[in-house]
Amino acid sequence: MELDLSFYSWEIISNYVLKGLYFSVILTVVATAGGILFGTLLALMRMSGSKVLGIPATVYVNGMRSIPLVMVLLWFFLLVPLLIGKPIGAEAAAVITFVAFEAAYFSEIMRAGIQSIPRGQASAGHALGMTYAQNLRVVILPQAFRNMVPVLLTQTIILFQDTSLVYAIGANDALKGFVVAGTTRGRPVESYVLATVFYFVVCFALSCLVKRLHRKIAIIR
Repeated sequence: MELDLSFYSWEIISNYVLKGLYFSVILTVVATAGGILFGTLLALMRMSGSKVLGIPATVYVNGMRSIPLVMVLLWFFLLVPLLIGKPIGAEAAAVITFVAFEAAYFSEIMRAGIQSIPRGQASAGHALGMTYAQNLRVVILPQAFRNMVPVLLTQTIILFQDTSLVYAIGANDALKGFVVAGTTRGRPVESYVLATVFYFVVCFALSCLVKRLHRKIAIIR
């Protein structure tokens, strides 16, 4: 069987692929921001020394990290509407799922980043009269974020790859854009081939940029 890619005109790309890519990028950005925000809160809860905060955070993180993302996606898409009595839509379900799921992974990254800061840094902040919250905001978290930037970006690349799973619930992501474009022209095989090449090129290029950034950060240190 010969591959025929001639049907991929600019009209096809703009109407299908770019619209799907737009949602994939938005989902990646929102899930990364939300995941880092809630993940940092989870990390602080686990490190607080309080069982009331630490145990629920630990159960949540370990639970989410033990379940396949596609299962969580299906739960939010199929079960949550039954609980609230109304549908929430594929795109909304995807956003909620990715933020909730990625928070568990970003939590572990941020916890490692916070623990990498020498205890003397926190002690110095307390000696200057800073409160616990001020110490976190001014001393600990900025250094932790800087140390974890390459890992956070790597996790974001993985997140972008995982956005292709929303195709399972019918959300209009980049993969669906390729598939719909190919199927309407009777060339489904070509659409999957192009989607594979697209994800490989994008993620490989971003991985190379992260490696260069990691080297620069290492030199600065």
